[in-house]
Amino acid sequence: QVQLVESGGGLVQAGGSLRLSCAASGRTFNNYAMGWFRQAPGKEREFVAAIDWNGGSTYYANSVKGRFTISRDNAKNTVWLQMNSLKPEETAVYYCAAREGGYSSTRSGSYDYWGQGTQVTVSS
Repeated sequence: QVQLVESGGGLVQAGGSLRLSCAASGRTFNNYAMGWFRQAPGKEREFVAAIDWNGGSTYYANSVKGRFTISRDNAKNTVWLQMNSLKPEETAVYYCAAREGGYSSTRSGSYDYWGQGTQVTVSS
């Protein structure tokens, strides 16, 4: 079992920045690829970013490339999502997820563990 706890969400104006954190506990963190997903009201959960077990490869949704950065520190059992130039349409609950095997996926169904989510609200 892996427990994931997100933090760092909040209210920000359009164009602003937020840094989300996801702290993991339980099994060996570097056995897992980590992903960030988001879900807006009335919409399906969508992929945002992912990072392989050693940080060697990262993946982003086209909509966030160049504005969001995913990173991890295996010594701290933590993954971050730095979000810049935020847009109102990016208002959503942001979820952290862990995938066994260490290699990323953009599919939410391929992740094994999920956090409870953190709300990000971007005002116009």
